[in-house]
Amino acid sequence: MGRRTSDAKRPIRPGLLLAVLATTQLTLQLDTTIVTVALPSVQAALGISDADRHWVVTAYAITFGGLLLLGGRVGDYLARKRALVWSLVGFGIASLLGGLAGTAGLLYAARALQGASGAVLAPVVLSLITTSFTEPGHRAKAFAVWGGVGGLGASLGLLLGGVLTEYTSWRWTLLVNAPLAVAIAVAALLVVRESKATVRGRLDLPGTVTSTLGVAAIVYGATLAESYGWASVQALGPMVGGLVLLAAFVGIEHRATDPLLPLSVLADRVRGSSFGATALLAGAIFASNVLIIYYLQQVRGYNAFESGLAFLPNTLAVLAFATVGGRLVLRVGPRVVIAAGAASGVAGFLLLASADGATPLAVLVAAMALVGAAVGLSWPALSATALTGVPDEHAGAAGGTVNAAQQVSGAVVVAVLNTVAAGVTAGSGSLMDGLSVALLVCAGLMVATVLVSLNITVPRERTQS
Repeated sequence: MGRRTSDAKRPIRPGLLLAVLATTQLTLQLDTTIVTVALPSVQAALGISDADRHWVVTAYAITFGGLLLLGGRVGDYLARKRALVWSLVGFGIASLLGGLAGTAGLLYAARALQGASGAVLAPVVLSLITTSFTEPGHRAKAFAVWGGVGGLGASLGLLLGGVLTEYTSWRWTLLVNAPLAVAIAVAALLVVRESKATVRGRLDLPGTVTSTLGVAAIVYGATLAESYGWASVQALGPMVGGLVLLAAFVGIEHRATDPLLPLSVLADRVRGSSFGATALLAGAIFASNVLIIYYLQQVRGYNAFESGLAFLPNTLAVLAFATVGGRLVLRVGPRVVIAAGAASGVAGFLLLASADGATPLAVLVAAMALVGAAVGLSWPALSATALTGVPDEHAGAAGGTVNAAQQVSGAVVVAVLNTVAAGVTAGSGSLMDGLSVALLVCAGLMVATVLVSLNITVPRERTQS
């Protein structure tokens, strides 16, 4: 066990602290989608081939996904405020370098640095919420805000990316992050109170190497599967190698005196179910964002800006239901809220799967709002449940695991469903047929989320701990 030390002489200001953490989360989620819209412009400007354009996304995904477990431990071993500030600085520098990049290689390097910085930021934000907001009502509100701005950032990134690409330059999809990161870092210096878990022993180097390379290899293989096929050596080799490394990681952690990820964090039934449901939900949402963009642009003929606007019902629903969900968790428990949210997602994806180019706008708005309700209700409740009862010295590790579950599942499911959609489209000659089948799979993942969530039963005394 460890103990937390903090600069306790300075009183914590919960509202300002939550604003800093929420804005950090908003910036991170913004970056996951804002560049996606600009990819065609980036490719043309830097002369990137069709075979290599995936590296704009893959370079970020590999370092972000691969370093999440280590990033979660950085705050535990060093100090959470220090980790937050320095990773924000790194993220800002990387965004500046990417926006000014004159070659594809420099852009890939900048995106990799963005991912590495984000791998520290994401779990540190979660661990600061967990250790700073200990009263049940305040914690529920904090996670509701965290989940709400996360959904807002992803949708806002699509809208802002379309606006910046359409009316300025693709470079601003990266440059916009630099002043944001600097401003948040300054605010964090003034507002965030330092906290650190005194963890005995040294960093688990074998666990760090195997987990980082294992997760990175799986993400890398999944991204290549879209281009080379799932049975190809290029895709299958890294993914099998990644699974072997993760199996070795589990063995190492079982024997380690000071593990990178204490297996007790995973062994808890409720927490394990929360991680599983998080992976299912993230896979469905990440993949559906890509599929919906294809539908809006290729089937309905929307441009980048109009596609971003089409996500507004989704964004508003995320914000509204995240607020409601935070209060409902305290009244009826997380299981009901998570299941209700996932059921809403099932309905939304079924509507989208039945759509075509002539589908009334009102139906599209309803479907997008239902998917937004799923994110707003389920995502914050799942994260809060996954981190409930975690000792302070393991908060970063648990936060890293939550984010790793999201990123690995997202990368794999996006690749799988893009392949499924392309295969069905090639067979039938209709793009909408391929998208419909893939969206039906998203609905199936939401059904699985409902079923897994039934295993999430949190005793009242644990919820209030």
